[in-house]
Amino acid sequence: MTWPTTRLTDLLGIEHPIIQAPMAGASTPALAAAVSNAGGLGSLGCAIQTAEVFRSDIGATQKATNRPIHVNFFAHEAPTPDDAKAARATELLAPYYEELGLGDVPPAIATHFPFDAAMLDAVLAVRPQIISFHFGLPEEELVRAIKDAGIILLSSATSVREAVDLEKRSVDAVIAQGWEAGGHRGTYLSSFEGARAGTMSLVPQVVDAVNVPVIAAGGIADGRGIAAAFALGASGVQIGTAFLTCMEAGIPDIHKEILLKSSDDDTRVTKAFSGRPARGIVNRYIEDMAAFENDLPDFPLVNTLTGPLRKASAARGEGDFIALWSGQSVGLNRAMPAGELFDKLVEEAQSVLQHGNK
Repeated sequence: MTWPTTRLTDLLGIEHPIIQAPMAGASTPALAAAVSNAGGLGSLGCAIQTAEVFRSDIGATQKATNRPIHVNFFAHEAPTPDDAKAARATELLAPYYEELGLGDVPPAIATHFPFDAAMLDAVLAVRPQIISFHFGLPEEELVRAIKDAGIILLSSATSVREAVDLEKRSVDAVIAQGWEAGGHRGTYLSSFEGARAGTMSLVPQVVDAVNVPVIAAGGIADGRGIAAAFALGASGVQIGTAFLTCMEAGIPDIHKEILLKSSDDDTRVTKAFSGRPARGIVNRYIEDMAAFENDLPDFPLVNTLTGPLRKASAARGEGDFIALWSGQSVGLNRAMPAGELFDKLVEEAQSVLQHGNK
């Protein structure tokens, strides 16, 4: 079985150039191991984990597979506290807390932090083969330590400008994240309003602008999308939403049920859940907060406030207050084990590449 290019498979030491996106809060050791064992790159989204939880999850994954795995962290700027926004957020969310019987709205404080020296120590202790970052890269000395350890470095770009910057800062491959992608936008240099290129527009421009392999991400959910990414010049793909309806994905059942009933026009980019733009399926909370997104504290402070709402909503089996992260190709989602889905993706892509879309 051959692919149009082996740049990414050679770099990552995998059989098929398909990466399961490292979705924080949704990826699990079982999901990552299933994808890696099938010949792709399984991933763990570790950005909201403590060092202890990170070590536990990667240990469990390494016990389940001896193939390469990939860990992901956030490299966002630490938020600036804003008492006025915190008070406004409390005012806006208090009725929901009362409705769900949750008591008082908690203080707007950070509960997870940018990648730092302590997390670097945890990473170096277990030596994953591949690490990636969202929202840019961490401080130069941290990047240097990762590179010196021989760990392959990836990062997300939502514009050509960001891709060029990442290459200058020594990434081994760039993940070109199109506007269609679910979850958080990786934007860090461009404005959120300006970094809206779709995958079909972004990928070939990034391919022309950098010399490292380019990984297409956003709106890719079946073999047709994978084949299209290669036609655009990508060396591989990263797929997230399609894996969320696998049995191994760590999201509430109601989230999976809603994904399987949704289609392209059901998603929207919102800041209301975390304070940073992210694409998810529209629900009551997103609708209610649409006019107030800019009144809320900076990322990730809002997570502290919306976390109890998400948990209570999931416990009720209701999607009203869950962050239903999803890309625009959600209408292509299938419910099946991750290994079975991965094999299907490979089969479909190879068929299109060899015979066209018949």
